[in-house]
Amino acid sequence: MGKTLAEKLLSQKSGDDTRSESIVVAEVDLVFAQDTTGPLTVRHFQASGFKHLANSQKTALFLDHAAPSPNYGLSNDHVFLRHFAQQTGCLISQIGEGVCHQIVVESLAKPGDVIVGADSHTVTAGGLGAFATGMGSTDVAIAFGLGKTWFRVPESIKVAVSGNFPEGVYAKDLILHLIGQIGADGATYKALEFSGDTIDNMSMSQRFTIANMAVEAGAKVGLFTADKTTQDYLTVQGRGNHYQSIFPDADATYERTINISASSLEPTVSKPHTVDNTTPARELKGTKIQQVFIGTCTNGRLEDLAIAANILRGRKCHPETRLIIAPVSRQVLLAAITAGYIRTLIEAEAIILPPGCGACLGLHQGVLANGEACLSTANRNFKGRMGSPEAFIYLGSPATAAATAITGEITDPREVI
Repeated sequence: MGKTLAEKLLSQKSGDDTRSESIVVAEVDLVFAQDTTGPLTVRHFQASGFKHLANSQKTALFLDHAAPSPNYGLSNDHVFLRHFAQQTGCLISQIGEGVCHQIVVESLAKPGDVIVGADSHTVTAGGLGAFATGMGSTDVAIAFGLGKTWFRVPESIKVAVSGNFPEGVYAKDLILHLIGQIGADGATYKALEFSGDTIDNMSMSQRFTIANMAVEAGAKVGLFTADKTTQDYLTVQGRGNHYQSIFPDADATYERTINISASSLEPTVSKPHTVDNTTPARELKGTKIQQVFIGTCTNGRLEDLAIAANILRGRKCHPETRLIIAPVSRQVLLAAITAGYIRTLIEAEAIILPPGCGACLGLHQGVLANGEACLSTANRNFKGRMGSPEAFIYLGSPATAAATAITGEITDPREVI
């Protein structure tokens, strides 16, 4: 009997011929934490009696969620993490380098890896064909010290997507549609395995968007086959030697299969205050928006900025709507400057933030006031996520966000394209 991607990846790293629901101990290829989870992770590591990291070059810390730091308490956390990195020799990504999940896929992750991070959106690296998942700070601290951890091998749900997206529809609309269909707990501790000709033809940027949001349906991982597109991406990143082909067996057994026709999709928005509260963007016309945020580990990549810039070129933001842009990494920011996207966005009166999480988690650089509404390209719209618990967060694609910035109300991008 064949194996799913999850079964293959955990079999390879555990050395066991494992199947779903089995318990395995697997070697970890990368373990990381960021500046809001890192201090607790490091303190648990120290309290557990560890004196050394299992592998300093497979351990990383990222200063990205509060970058630059907005207050002295978080600045102290940055100092604490920098000191730990100096003591242990682990990798550290400084402020301005970008969001941990993007740096991981740009520079560190590869097909076949097992990756654990003290951040739920560690699942992003599943777009490369890695078994990547978030864990609590205590579990990550133990992985710091041992270089391995245990898993229950998840059952797999195949998501088969066929056909072409209509104009104005993107990967973000697909994943929002899926989450709306199965619910925020519809794939709890399952592996969502994406397949079909729509997926095969997707760029890596789109695959990362979908993998990133797998956890919003409760999934343990969101997995993609490692194919020629993956190989080309790694080659461009200067890591072509990190490629290996990873694919499920033709006779693998799945808990169920979800079939989606891409041609039937339309621009989709998640309404407050849950990600699975979805509806077509056109049905929200007239909903006033005070802030639009384009960025985050979900949709802050070059392709996303290009989509927004192409819609905003020659136009201005609505006078009552502010547009905030946060490129996901320094590499993306530099490429967007070279391509002219940043100039176009600034001319449209956007505010450009340094690479990092920016407004996403409500720490700084775009905190919402009471009663304000934001259309964000992020992955979560929970009450209080971006500041005031009396604010409202809607989620959509970069195209929907750009269209909304122009009109000042939630807008189907097909109206302005």
